This record gives sequence, structure tokens and C-alpha cells, in this order.
Amino acid sequence: MTIHRVIEAYGLMMDLTEANQLEAGRRVETHLAGISGDDKALAIEGLRYLRKH
Repeated sequence: MTIHRVIEAYGLMMDLTEANQLEAGRRVETHLAGISGDDKALAIEGLRYLRKH
């Protein structure tokens, strides 16, 4: 659920193709795998990560 929220929000900021959305989702999933927190904190971290990378 968190990954979906991150990609949805990121898609509003950036013009992403479907392939870009899938790739971003994989990158965020990998990044967040070792991080604990509630959904809101993880979503914010996921957006920070995508914006930097």
C-alpha cells in the first residue's frame, strides 16, 4: 500500500510512463525494505528517495 501511495504522489510531480512507474516502484520497494515505520513515515521516505535518485 505504501509503495502505491508513493508512486501515485510521485506521478503527480513527474510525468512518468507506465514503465517509469514500475521501475520507480521497484526502486522504492528495495529502498524501504530495510526501514521500519508507519505508512506515513515510509511514504515520505519513499518520496524523498525518489526525488534524490
